[in-house]
Amino acid sequence: MTENSEKLVDPNSLPYRPCVGQMVVNWNGHVWIGRRAGSQNDSEGKGTWWQMPQGGIDPGEEPAAAARRELFEETAIRSVDPIAELPRWLTYDLPPELIGKAWGGRYRGQKQRWFAYRFLGDDSEINITPPPGHDAEFIEWRWSPATELLDLIVPFKRDVYRDVLAAFVPLAKPLAR
Repeated sequence: MTENSEKLVDPNSLPYRPCVGQMVVNWNGHVWIGRRAGSQNDSEGKGTWWQMPQGGIDPGEEPAAAARRELFEETAIRSVDPIAELPRWLTYDLPPELIGKAWGGRYRGQKQRWFAYRFLGDDSEINITPPPGHDAEFIEWRWSPATELLDLIVPFKRDVYRDVLAAFVPLAKPLAR
């Protein structure tokens, strides 16, 4: 092996990273999405991708608590009411070119617990500037019809998003204010 050659990692030897995802729905029934800040070494790979908030679960942390913490860290959103929790873990594998590189090479992909929330606040509450000590997750955000999400997410997460949308979209109806 030369100095510049890459060490191949067997994905089956790596665990999934425990993670939570949040579908936040506004009064109009639209879903909050952010355009990933990303970099060349990003776990999403190259490209301009949009996604719902998500993030890792700290050791000893319950998924519901992690979901609220991550939502606040990435968006500053606190004004939400829970709608639902997906009762099972969803997993996705990283594409081969990211195995051994993303998340320090420690994981093959993510196992995610998903939560749906109704946003009760005003858009002025939303702030994607990261708190001190955190990297920016998103460089812009918007409310989107759920029907657009599958075309905007990085391709290797589409099956997870399909499952999340199937479970949560029927619960995310517009509400009268």
